[in-house]
Amino acid sequence: MTHPVIFLGAGPGDPELLTLKGRRLLDEADVIVYAGSLVNPALLVGVSAEIHDSAGMTLDEVLAVLIAAQRAGKKAVRLHTGDPALYGAIREQMQRLDREGIGYEVVPGVSSAFAAAAALKAELTVPEITQTVIFTRIGGRTPVPEQEALRNLAAIKASMCIFLSVGMIEKVVAELTAGGYPENTSAAVVEKASWPEQRIVRGTLADIAEKVKASAICKTAMILVGQALSDEAAAASRLYDAGFSHGCRGLQRLAAE
Repeated sequence: MTHPVIFLGAGPGDPELLTLKGRRLLDEADVIVYAGSLVNPALLVGVSAEIHDSAGMTLDEVLAVLIAAQRAGKKAVRLHTGDPALYGAIREQMQRLDREGIGYEVVPGVSSAFAAAAALKAELTVPEITQTVIFTRIGGRTPVPEQEALRNLAAIKASMCIFLSVGMIEKVVAELTAGGYPENTSAAVVEKASWPEQRIVRGTLADIAEKVKASAICKTAMILVGQALSDEAAAASRLYDAGFSHGCRGLQRLAAE
């Protein structure tokens, strides 16, 4: 019997934030290749699979393990941090499997962006403040398309979750302010969201870089920016407004009350 290769989102770190389906797939796996520099090893405690840490492996080496396992009739899992659809580098792996005629499935996970928002007790979309969330990163060794540069994205002043960029926090702030965010815009950095060693730094664009440098946070952290993070009063959602009707609560019922 042949089994598809599974690309599995490990979630942000807390083993309890792995999905039930993800837990079952890990427990049933014969071979697991995991992103050792990012995935919490606690997720692998008790599994019976042959385990490979991909931190020092090349793409060819990772695929050789997955392909050999699948062709031998084994259940192979490629375990990625967070949700594999965001900066998961799964596209090139899936393309190679397509060329080899090997089936695969993608199982989503909880993104570190959402774990960071939860740590901040923040709602990223707030009525009359912002209804848009941008996931992005600053250009570094891997470039970013010019039209997606932070200063261009900053123009709409939406909530922003910035991955893989805390090591360049000063440049991030410079780009965001140059693009239009006021210096008093709320900002936060969450290191290792949901892990036991999670740390949070809060501030504004005027001081967040200095605070992050003082904290010595330099990797594995999410930068969140936007007025949705502010404690300022905002309009309440209309969803539960007594004077707002919708498909499950009509005005006739409201009038009767």
